[in-house]
Amino acid sequence: MATDGLVRCWETSDPAYNAYHDEEWGRPVRDERGLYERLCLEGFQSGLSWLTILRKREAFRAAFAGFVPDRVAGFGERDVERLLQDAGIVRHRGKIEAAIANARATVALREATPLPELFWSHLDVFDGAPLAKELRKAGFRFVGPTTVFAAMQACGIVNDHRPDCWVREAVEADRLSVLGHSL
Repeated sequence: MATDGLVRCWETSDPAYNAYHDEEWGRPVRDERGLYERLCLEGFQSGLSWLTILRKREAFRAAFAGFVPDRVAGFGERDVERLLQDAGIVRHRGKIEAAIANARATVALREATPLPELFWSHLDVFDGAPLAKELRKAGFRFVGPTTVFAAMQACGIVNDHRPDCWVREAVEADRLSVLGHSL
């Protein structure tokens, strides 16, 4: 239990991490930009602490044009080199190039199954592998099953809050209201 007496899915004394858990993690994200951002951030997190990414989130947003897929899709080699020099983000060439490739894939998906539709078609699937496979087939990179499942949790596709977590019921109510259901 946290120092504030609330039961959360993970223990931390970091106020930003608690705010992320309480106000964002698991809340439904239905817009393309938001899903693209979460998928990119989960990819950058691979091998690192989520708190590292959370603390760099605003720098990531600035570096990646607010995670607007159309803008990032236009990034080229000069942008990759610029991003590799940006100490505010994780400077990993493969992850940076994947974020750009994923923006291009997000834009291309609009012609078939847009990213929000693709993500939410996996509602309550407790395995990231099927979605990861579809994303890779669509040209996405750095989207293994673990990374994709973490994005599914973050975006409310799966409510993975522990049963005794103080926000679990509110998160589920948010998910159901977005889906047109009620508790």
